[in-house]
Amino acid sequence: MDMLFSLWAPIIVSAVILFVASSIIWMATPIHKNDYKNPGAHEGAILAAIRSWGLRPGLYLVPWSKGNQKDPVLAEKAKAGPWATITIMPGTPHMGKLLGAWFLHLVVVTIFIAYVGSVTLPAGAAYLMVFQVIGGAALLAHAGYALPMAIWHGMPWSQLPGRLFDGVVYTLLTAGTFGWLWPEAATTLN
Repeated sequence: MDMLFSLWAPIIVSAVILFVASSIIWMATPIHKNDYKNPGAHEGAILAAIRSWGLRPGLYLVPWSKGNQKDPVLAEKAKAGPWATITIMPGTPHMGKLLGAWFLHLVVVTIFIAYVGSVTLPAGAAYLMVFQVIGGAALLAHAGYALPMAIWHGMPWSQLPGRLFDGVVYTLLTAGTFGWLWPEAATTLN
């Protein structure tokens, strides 16, 4: 635990830099501008239908096909489509809480990235070596789930490049920050 404590500076600085970078990417660039689709004139009907269903917060998949896959009724539902995932949130999203949770996520992920570096890299490791090891762990952490989101969760494939871009930017910033702050922090591990 002492080794992670001694890496508090790159952990916190990385998390802050990533928080600012993610805010810039999502608010000031067009990369994610079209991630969510506007239902247009259908919005009222969609909201009325969802309200009338009384669904509890959760993630729903329709058509529901769990069971005997050879059942002709299930097969017909699957064939007829459409397929959809519906996320029912537990209330009005509060941006402050969401941003706080996002920052906490970045800190936790960066702690694990620091752990990988601390058990892999020698004290006083060179910038490039730190960049490579931390960068590998950071790429897995920040971009590793982008492809499964498209494969299993219905994220449109058109969003994959943007999610990978985010992950690569976060990776480079994390690796660069650790490379910059590592030598000083690493010498305190002895």
